Amino acid sequence: MTMTTTAPTGRADSVGDNPDRLARIGGAAALLAAGTFFYGIAMFATTMSDYTDPDIEAAQAVDFVAQNQGALLAWYLGIFIVFGAALVPLGLALRKRLAETPLLADASMVFAAIWATLMFATGMISNIEIETVADLATSDPGRAVTVWSTLDAVTNGLGGGNELVGGIWILLLSIAGLSTARLPRWLNLVGILTAVAGLVTVVPEFEAAEMVFGLGSIVWFVGVGITLLRDRRVVGAAR
Repeated sequence: MTMTTTAPTGRADSVGDNPDRLARIGGAAALLAAGTFFYGIAMFATTMSDYTDPDIEAAQAVDFVAQNQGALLAWYLGIFIVFGAALVPLGLALRKRLAETPLLADASMVFAAIWATLMFATGMISNIEIETVADLATSDPGRAVTVWSTLDAVTNGLGGGNELVGGIWILLLSIAGLSTARLPRWLNLVGILTAVAGLVTVVPEFEAAEMVFGLGSIVWFVGVGITLLRDRRVVGAAR
């Protein structure tokens, strides 16, 4: 009797080997990212309007934190942690889709990873800040003010105060999209305008550009999500 053995084969349907699945996941992640931006802006303009006032005093901020701890924790969870998690699969999907421009595609993935890391760091520090300040607000108000002022400066420095990294990421993807025609032309133009607004936020006098970046990002993320979900063909998938 002759016995034959067959070498085991790897799973062909893993995300890495299945561009169609990666595109679906990336598309869903893009829509999730758009949702976090919409949620963040809506909260910014309503519930958090007093807290996000640039002229707010540290003592007033501490009082707001003590009275709205739960809402702040939920807000930071959405705009930083959930958004950061969505960036990773989205970045991978767009890198694969724009593989015809490897330099831009790879560079965009680097900035996606940096942005996701900054979002996680900002979100975790912000949540610690909220919990610590809320605990100190009644027992040691002076220390609560110091803690809030210090950690607020840290989170702003990490990415809460400008949109530089996000602007660079969207700009790289938009240029790659124009070069390859793998993303709709209108979407690339929206991306470039949004990216420029993000880059401008590093200048203190143009902080209002953050709202332009936020609104533009919602349109861009929705457009990217729909594109990935409707047209999941990936150039270079077999490479």
